[in-house]
Amino acid sequence: MFFHPSMTRFFRPLCLMCFILLVGTGLQAQEDDDLLSLLEEEPTIDYTTAAFKTNRVINLHSIENTSKGVLDFKISHRFGFLNGGFYELFGLDNASIRLGLDYGITDQLQIGWGRSSYEKTYDGYLKWKFLRQSSGARKMPFSAAFFASTAIQTLKWPNPDRENLFTSRMYYTMQLILGSKINDNFSLQISPTVVHRNLVATAAEANDVYALAFAGRVKITNRLAINAEYIYALPNQLAPDFRNSISIGVDLETGGHVFQLHFTNSTSMIEKGFIAETVGNWADGGVHFGFNVSRVFTVVKPKFD
Repeated sequence: MFFHPSMTRFFRPLCLMCFILLVGTGLQAQEDDDLLSLLEEEPTIDYTTAAFKTNRVINLHSIENTSKGVLDFKISHRFGFLNGGFYELFGLDNASIRLGLDYGITDQLQIGWGRSSYEKTYDGYLKWKFLRQSSGARKMPFSAAFFASTAIQTLKWPNPDRENLFTSRMYYTMQLILGSKINDNFSLQISPTVVHRNLVATAAEANDVYALAFAGRVKITNRLAINAEYIYALPNQLAPDFRNSISIGVDLETGGHVFQLHFTNSTSMIEKGFIAETVGNWADGGVHFGFNVSRVFTVVKPKFD
């Protein structure tokens, strides 16, 4: 087969164009592959979430914080002791309650306020989560938070004729919360704590109470979990009739609510109470049935023109 010379002049530039196109396409594909490989190899930090369902385990604060811009309205309720028997309907005739508001200033900084019927106490707190459990580019096996609270009881003075100091009503708590989500179904935390009481009932009691709190969570389903707490107060700090706090319960999530149902030997729902003033004895039925109900709201900031 023979080609006319004019056809040769036509095919030469065409072949040259095809060659340039093929080489350019190959180079572009190589560049795309290099870019994709760079993107795939770029390190990322994966932060662990939901070690606990809410910002409380039962009585204790958990390692979790209320998210930024979210307001958490919490109702905490404890019936009377079960050993009150049928006469007190196993505790249903008596109740202690705390109403609280928790707000997330940022995802790591939370503040709160509450009022308890127990000793008519008001409390306020700050919790700062300064370390977050993570994997990937930054491997951190646990989270850490600092918690500080102030409480004031407002009972009428038992002896108003004597000199009563306002500072005698004040209580302070500082706590370091260390927690880890071991796997998807199991979380643990430990909380070294000090509670300071400006006034104590007897000289045998310490103004500063040092304690070590332990808490754990076992996830059963996405909406059901079992929680437990134990708070060990160091010896020779409390009066003989005070005991360590022990609590166990379940978390039930239903849409925007989280119901926490539990049994505890602590009547108070703030730190100075359940750490330093627990009197219930599990061995003889000195246990409260109680619950926490949490409802969260997203706070929308107003916009101005």
